[in-house]
Amino acid sequence: METSLHKQLKSLYAGPKARFEVPVGPYRVDVVDRGRLVEIQHGSLAAIRDKIRRLLDDNHRVIVVKPIVVRKRLVKRRHKDGEVVDRRLSPKRGRLFDLFDELVHFTRVFPHRRLILDVPLVEIEEWRYPGHGRRRRWRENDHEVEDQKLVEVLGTRRLRTAGDLVRLIDVPLPDPFHTGHLAEALDVPRWAAQRIAYCLRHAESIRQVGKQGNAGLYRLAAA
Repeated sequence: METSLHKQLKSLYAGPKARFEVPVGPYRVDVVDRGRLVEIQHGSLAAIRDKIRRLLDDNHRVIVVKPIVVRKRLVKRRHKDGEVVDRRLSPKRGRLFDLFDELVHFTRVFPHRRLILDVPLVEIEEWRYPGHGRRRRWRENDHEVEDQKLVEVLGTRRLRTAGDLVRLIDVPLPDPFHTGHLAEALDVPRWAAQRIAYCLRHAESIRQVGKQGNAGLYRLAAA
């Protein structure tokens, strides 16, 4: 079922003459507006990788909208469609760097001259009710999501090129650097820095120039 969040994001990208849920070849596209195709994707970018690649190969101009939830308020109902019994802010907060967790599956598509990747940083409400029907007490994973609703778009990063991608890590780094330096500068785990380096290398934003022990050494491609 389409969430309110998905509908709201479609509306944000739709002009007055936009069409919704339009068949394009073997696919259905969320929004077609002034000759550009807009695809809203809450889930994994891997799920739409082949679709987007095919649309680009067919000379379409495409915007992929990949929201990152940076703030979520949980709204709990007593039961489905029932009264609200609790509201609280989720401790989980997304960060812009989370985008790289998805881009590792999208490196054969982005960057592309006819593709724009928009990353709205959003605050949402997630409406829930107890799962499995018979249980009365809330448990951490015992719930059904009834809907997600957009509260506010806090900002949007628009990515078109490999240069836009590397600007996401606008932090001081030694020259050359390894993923340990990147992890420390961005305050992320080493494995996350390795994913970031993988995406940047495949986008040709950085290049490997050597090794330090088992760690690859990288330099910005423009350097």
